[in-house]
Amino acid sequence: MYARPGGVIFKSHSLFPHPTMLPSAPGPIGVFDSGYGGLTILRSLQQALPEADFLYLGDNARAPYGSRSFETVYRFTLEAVEYLFRQGCHLVILACNTASSKALRSIQQRNLPVLDPERRVLGVIRPTVEAVGAHSSGGHIGLVGTPGTVASRSYDIEIEKAYPGFTLASRACKLWAAIVEAREADSPGADYFVDADLKALFEKDPRIDSLILGCTHYPLLIDAIRRHIPPQVKILSQGDIVAASLVDYLRRHPEMDAKITRGATTRYLTTEEATAFSELATLFMGHPVRATKIEL
Repeated sequence: MYARPGGVIFKSHSLFPHPTMLPSAPGPIGVFDSGYGGLTILRSLQQALPEADFLYLGDNARAPYGSRSFETVYRFTLEAVEYLFRQGCHLVILACNTASSKALRSIQQRNLPVLDPERRVLGVIRPTVEAVGAHSSGGHIGLVGTPGTVASRSYDIEIEKAYPGFTLASRACKLWAAIVEAREADSPGADYFVDADLKALFEKDPRIDSLILGCTHYPLLIDAIRRHIPPQVKILSQGDIVAASLVDYLRRHPEMDAKITRGATTRYLTTEEATAFSELATLFMGHPVRATKIEL
């Protein structure tokens, strides 16, 4: 059993408790997201580590995660992590703010010691928070994210620990991710909802000087976002931040770096129909993508 912040108790799931069942040979870096947004992280990772092999898994059949409970997100994310471990990944990046906020700590503390204490699962929230100090001049931070990420208060907690004098104003943007996945990022409707949510955010704190895009879908709305924020506000988009953090992590952990294969390949897996995923993933990646359907 595990107690998440807030005191709610839920079970520590595991599909296979014996680490001896996991392949020990070097393998690709696993990248997981509930849908397509993590592809924006993957693209930056590929640029930062061009020789590395990657295995991307999108749980599109069960997306979105943003409004799901802590227990459900934890269970779904753990199933994905274990699947990637079975495919030979020693390192998995949760390229999803909802999974990072609702499942990462549970998996790190409760499951990895049992599955394999030498494997690692990393998220996107801590690297983003660590970058805040270099961008903010006045300590007034804005956050846009899914309802699940905002409700988790993960960014609030991390910013309070790292920068005690900073303030954080948050806005749950219920429709932004769906707009992106509907290929409507450049539509008047997208502009309307981005404008409305950003107005509500800046009403909370007009002094915001740095804006965290707390969902990996949101870089595809960057043009609309820029139109509706003051020009001096700096935007923290997670792709380059997470990529730089991973490069630094591998430099500091050569034992993990040695467990990554380097053939400059990327495989794409999805839990939905492969053709549909491939078409939208091609939009995210900027080049043709061919995916394989799997079941978790």
